[in-house]
Amino acid sequence: MSKKQKNLLVRVILAGVIMALLVLLPLERWVPASIYPVVRFCLFLIPYLIVGCDILRKAVKGILNRQVFDEHFLMGIATIGAMVLGEYTEGVAVMWFYQIGELFQSYAVGKSRQNISALMDIRPDYANVMEDGELVKVDPDDVEIGTVIYVQPGEKVPIDGNVVDGESSVDTSALTGESVPVHVGVGSSVISGSVNLSGLLQIETTCEFDESTASKILDLVENATSRKARSEQFITKFARVYTPAVCYSALALAVLPPLVRLVLGMSPMWSDWIYRALTFLVISCPCAIVVSIPLSFFGGIGGASREGILIKGSNYMETLASVRTVVFDKTGTMTKGNFEVVEVRPAERKAESTGGKGTAGQKAESTGSDGKAGFSERELLHLAAAAESYSTHPIAESLRRAEKELQKDLDESQAVQAETADEISDVMEIAGRGVTARVDGRSVAVGNHMLMNEITDGAADIPAVESGAGTTIYVAVDGAFAGSILIADELKETAKDAVTALKMAGVAKTVMLTGDVKPVAEYVASEIGVDEVYAGLMPADKVSHVEQLLGAAGGEALAFVGDGINDAPVLARADIGIAMGALGSDAAIEAADVVLMDDDPLKIAKAIRIARKCIRIVYENIWFAIGVKLLCLLLGALGIANMWLAIFADVGVMVLCVLNAIRCLAVKRV
Repeated sequence: MSKKQKNLLVRVILAGVIMALLVLLPLERWVPASIYPVVRFCLFLIPYLIVGCDILRKAVKGILNRQVFDEHFLMGIATIGAMVLGEYTEGVAVMWFYQIGELFQSYAVGKSRQNISALMDIRPDYANVMEDGELVKVDPDDVEIGTVIYVQPGEKVPIDGNVVDGESSVDTSALTGESVPVHVGVGSSVISGSVNLSGLLQIETTCEFDESTASKILDLVENATSRKARSEQFITKFARVYTPAVCYSALALAVLPPLVRLVLGMSPMWSDWIYRALTFLVISCPCAIVVSIPLSFFGGIGGASREGILIKGSNYMETLASVRTVVFDKTGTMTKGNFEVVEVRPAERKAESTGGKGTAGQKAESTGSDGKAGFSERELLHLAAAAESYSTHPIAESLRRAEKELQKDLDESQAVQAETADEISDVMEIAGRGVTARVDGRSVAVGNHMLMNEITDGAADIPAVESGAGTTIYVAVDGAFAGSILIADELKETAKDAVTALKMAGVAKTVMLTGDVKPVAEYVASEIGVDEVYAGLMPADKVSHVEQLLGAAGGEALAFVGDGINDAPVLARADIGIAMGALGSDAAIEAADVVLMDDDPLKIAKAIRIARKCIRIVYENIWFAIGVKLLCLLLGALGIANMWLAIFADVGVMVLCVLNAIRCLAVKRV
């Protein structure tokens, strides 16, 4: 509890005790009748000023600033009027209950701010760099790309980068909502804002501080509350019209009926009608709606951020809640974006599946390498990886990685033989075909079916098989077809569950758009269970398809989920763009409205459920507050409702709405 909240709590308790004593004690027995009214007024003025001094000060400040019609003005006029009419208990009670409502509101805002504050704690204060053999703390803004920084146990990673030395576990819970520490070692990517838990890490920075993950998250969160939803904008406009309208209505209620009674020759009953007008003012105070609606959105954004879902504004939360069509990119969104060797098929030998990931664990024995007898799986993979040694293509990297994994399982004699450096020369990349090279005097070609036909002059019987599970590359040695290797991009573990969860959440249609070939796209689509798939698309084609889907959506919201720089135009075009934050490109994250910090597609459905819960609570508060107030306003105008009912209609409704809004924070099990 903050110092301000403690101060308010003390004032509320002190005023409550004094008011209770004044109500319960028999003052009329102790005070002479001649001065009793004055003494009673002065005594009740003490708790009134204790609990309401700040409200009266804000009301006066609003009048001086020509911003008269707000809840402080309404509370001030209503309570001062009650005190003047001699309704001291009601006057103090209205102010006392109003401050209790303010205390609840302050507590609720504090709770939701804690989630935002937890994210703010990811901002690093310094970075450790080595200067003249000593570690020196420098401002992260001064660290250039490519600098090696040192992160000691317990320190935050200040800037994104790759580990070049050391091994440790890092806590990414503030970024992703995932409490399980992540193990990192040489070659691992580390994002800023995560906390190093154990060993010393040396990290080579890959971006400047302003472009690091922590800085982007802080910028997103700081700007989130400035983007208001339609319901928030409506409430703001409503309050501007509603508050002066009820003030003038209360004035009319206090003046017109007595004047009419005077004209008719009846007693004007000024005090009675003024009391009704004051009751009307207390009831009409719109603070329950004005406070609870922004609080609901603030709580929803804070709760979602704690789960690693960054929603850039309450307007996007409102759109997200109405999503009925979700469109996915494939690579990096529903798949890991890491190509793996899943099968090696030597020619003239029975193809043997390596099973699972890569070829690690296979101990194939070489049975010769004369081209006629065929190659073993290890030999074929070794030659292909050697030919691709200088290529930066993801497929080349997957071949080299698979061979390294295979070598781990070789026995000592085989390992010594494998460590012998290959003599690689005459490397040539052929655009749209593949790579050719000489490896230990042999001519090796690695590429697609067209390259194989060129190398063998179409004489070899090359199986033109494109498996939907992945991409097939072919290998030729000394002009003869030697075999093929199947390479696939692995599905994310939660991809299938993510589509199922979306359908359970009420999403009517799921679509996948990808630039990959049709067999691979259809295979992935069938594995995860999307309704429609479109393959071989360029970025402009994706935009066209999204526009067609928007036209067919019938006004219902469409979300697009992507991670690549080529997805930025589609993310911007969709009703709601969702980007993968950990692997996603800067352009995609910038264009998106929602960012998933741990790249888990399962959280798409969770984001939609959080948004729907938040919007449901918003409308519950709107209809409840307006309904109660309209009923009580009618009763107040007719003289049926007294000041105590007015207190419930104002403060009671506000407290109930605030308590309901706090539910937006509870998103762990949504």
